[in-house]
Amino acid sequence: MAFENSKIIGALSKVIDPNSGKDIISMSMVRDFAIEGKNVNFTLELPSLNTPQKAELNFACIAAIQAVYPDANVNVHTMSRTQGAQQSTSAIPHVKNIIAVASGKGGVGKSTVAVNLALGLQKLGAKVGLIDADLYGPSIPTMLGLQGQRPKIQEVYGKPKITPLEAYGLSVMSIGFIIEPEQAVVLRGPRLSAIIKQFFMDCIWPPLDYLIVDLPPGTGDVQLSLVQTVPVTGAVLVTTPQEVAVVDAIKAMNMFLLPNVNVPILGIVENMSWFTPEELPDNKYFLFGEGGGKKMAKLSESMLLGQIPIVQGIRESGDSGEPAINRSNEQLVSAFMQVAQNTARQVAIRNEMMAPTQIVKMQQ
Repeated sequence: MAFENSKIIGALSKVIDPNSGKDIISMSMVRDFAIEGKNVNFTLELPSLNTPQKAELNFACIAAIQAVYPDANVNVHTMSRTQGAQQSTSAIPHVKNIIAVASGKGGVGKSTVAVNLALGLQKLGAKVGLIDADLYGPSIPTMLGLQGQRPKIQEVYGKPKITPLEAYGLSVMSIGFIIEPEQAVVLRGPRLSAIIKQFFMDCIWPPLDYLIVDLPPGTGDVQLSLVQTVPVTGAVLVTTPQEVAVVDAIKAMNMFLLPNVNVPILGIVENMSWFTPEELPDNKYFLFGEGGGKKMAKLSESMLLGQIPIVQGIRESGDSGEPAINRSNEQLVSAFMQVAQNTARQVAIRNEMMAPTQIVKMQQ
């Protein structure tokens, strides 16, 4: 009896890729497929030949085919992808771009920008995920209406993996899904680093065009753990026009530009640029001064991605779990979509003009 291609492909479609949680057929990991009598030959394309669970994945392919054709001689060859250093070194090779959203100090609206940037990129047609890496003050669960929900644990080749939650089509992970809302997070550096690594390596992220990482303010352990864990495509810095905020944002900028970190600055988002009353939409009151975002863009040799006004609807959307970019306020939607469009453009230019970012190797 001749082996049928469709049955073997169907069997392989039940084999799960441990990185993405998707089957190896939909992830286009099978190539050079051929049947010669009872011999079934194909190549399994992996992000790296050092991929964990490589042997388990190999045996799973053989078992799946032999469950359909017990007398099949299955020959699985493995090869690594060669599309670039970023894919071969990343813990999540099926995520194309990792964007850090950072600030020098708290209270400048960084998490608000991260949430609405993620949804803006999604509205542009991209597949987007969001990591709340602000471990001391996770606010993403509230902003996306996910309070009290818990991620599921799925076993993949004998190893437990976390399935991120979903909101508005975004895959989302936060320490806020694991701890109680009123629980204080008291962690030292090594534990913070371990949690960041878990968010990337032990979560089943679907294939994504962008993974937005909402960082805590400053230049501490979480920021260093991020660049040591995954290759960061670029950083978006958030500031207000106020000089005090700009001074601190410059420190965050300089951390990413350190020679041994070398993460490009994609651009600057100036939040709270002016106050506009709802009843006077044409009026602008510059409560925190002017020019902070432009100054940062010049210093970072990047661009001003957008200016976000102080509008009551932004506060209301953050508290209600309905992001501002999804509301009917044209002013807010336009402002956040401009940030998303400019960010997507800057990522495309960065990827065209620069080599992929490398994972940082820090000296102890």
